[in-house]
Amino acid sequence: MKTTVVWITLFCTFGQILGEVARYDNYRLYSVSTNSIKDISILNDLEANSDSVIFLSKPSKESGESQVVVAPHKLADFVDLLQRHGLRFRILEKNLQRQIDLERKIMKRSNHKSDEFDFDKYHTLEELHNWLHSLEKKYPDVVKVVSAGKSFEGRDLLGVELCHGENKPGVFVESGIHAREWITPATTVFLVNELLTSTDPDVRYLAENFTWYVLPSVNPDGYVHTHEKNRLWRKTRKPHGTCVGVDANRNWDFHWNEVGASNQPCSDTYAGPEAFSEPETVAVSNYVKELKDKVHLYLSFHSFSQLIIFPNGYTSQHVVNHKDLQDVGDVAAKALSKRYGTKYTVGPIYETIYPAAGTSIDWSYGAMNVSLSFCYELRPKTLFQGGFQLPANQIRPTALETLDSLVAMVKRSEELNYFETV
Repeated sequence: MKTTVVWITLFCTFGQILGEVARYDNYRLYSVSTNSIKDISILNDLEANSDSVIFLSKPSKESGESQVVVAPHKLADFVDLLQRHGLRFRILEKNLQRQIDLERKIMKRSNHKSDEFDFDKYHTLEELHNWLHSLEKKYPDVVKVVSAGKSFEGRDLLGVELCHGENKPGVFVESGIHAREWITPATTVFLVNELLTSTDPDVRYLAENFTWYVLPSVNPDGYVHTHEKNRLWRKTRKPHGTCVGVDANRNWDFHWNEVGASNQPCSDTYAGPEAFSEPETVAVSNYVKELKDKVHLYLSFHSFSQLIIFPNGYTSQHVVNHKDLQDVGDVAAKALSKRYGTKYTVGPIYETIYPAAGTSIDWSYGAMNVSLSFCYELRPKTLFQGGFQLPANQIRPTALETLDSLVAMVKRSEELNYFETV
C-alpha cells in the first residue's frame, strides 16, 4: 500500500512539473543588466558551459545589458543563477518561437513562382546561389562566378567578381559570416544588383572604376541551419567535442584568441582549437591571398548595432592610419544618414563595441596590409527594433543607405590617395 501511495505522489508531482513546462514550453528572451566585471564573468561562464542559452547581445561600449534566449528546460536554473548572484533581469519575450514562426510564415507566403529575384525578401542559400549563376549568363563580359572553396558540409562559398576592364583597384566584400544575420547577405546581393543595373552616376562610377570581389554567404552551413533548424544559430557547423561550430569571426590567424573570444566549444564566441581551424575561414583567407595587392578596400557586413568599425579589435592601441579611417568612416556615416536619418557610430572595434581578436578585418589589415578595412554592423540599432530578425521590408532601405555610404567612403578614400595602383 505504501508503495502505491509513493508512486501516486511521484506521478502527481511529476505531472505538476510537466504542467508547468507545458504552460511555459517556449524559449524566453531575457535582458540582464551587468554592472561589474564579475557580473560579465558570470554570464560568460554560463554561455561557455551550456548549450541551452543563446546570447543575442553582450555588454558593449554602448550598452550594459545582455539579451539572452533560454531554453524551456533551463528557465528555472537560469533565474536561480541570476537571483543568487544579485543580477537584475527582466523578461522581454515569453514566447520567442512565435516570432520565429511568424517570420517563416511570411517567407513561405512570399515564395511565389517567379523568374524575377525578389530583393525585398530573405532568400535561402540555394536561391542566392542560383541568382549568382544567373548573373554570369546575363552579364558575361562583366560577371564571373567564383567559389572560394568548400564549407565543412561541402557547400560552395560562392561569389562573383565584377569587373569593367583590368587593373582596377579592388573592393572585397564578405557577409553572412554569422549565420543568423540575414540582413547581411540580403544587403550584399542588393548592392551587387545596383552595381550592375543602376543608372545613378555615382553608383556607375563605383561599378566601372573598381573590381568587386563579393562573397554574400561565407558561412553557408550555418545559414542553411538557420533556415532549417535554429533561426538564431551564429557559428559554423563543424563539430568540436560534444558541441558544434566556431565563431568564424574569431578564427582568423591574427592575434587569434587573445581577447574577446572563448576557448570553450559550446560558447557562441568559441575561437576554435587553433587559428584557421575552419574550412570556411581557410577558404576566404586563401582567396584574399590570391588577390594580394589587388584589394584596396575590405568590407565585412554584420548586424546589428548600426556601427562602422575598423581595426584594431585585439588592442586599444590605434593603427597607424587611425585618423584617416576615422575620417573616412565619419564621412560614410554622414552620407548614410541623409536618406532616412539612420545614425551610425564610427570607431575602432576595441573602443566602439568590445574587444574582439581574430576578426576578418583585423586580419585583412594586419596580415594582408589592406589599409582600408571596415566592418558595417547594419540595422537595427537594438534588439527591440528587430535584432537579427529584421523585417524584410527593411532590406531595401538598409541596402540603399549602405550604398550611399559606400559612395562617400570610396570618394573620401580616393581624396586621401588610398586607391592608387602601381
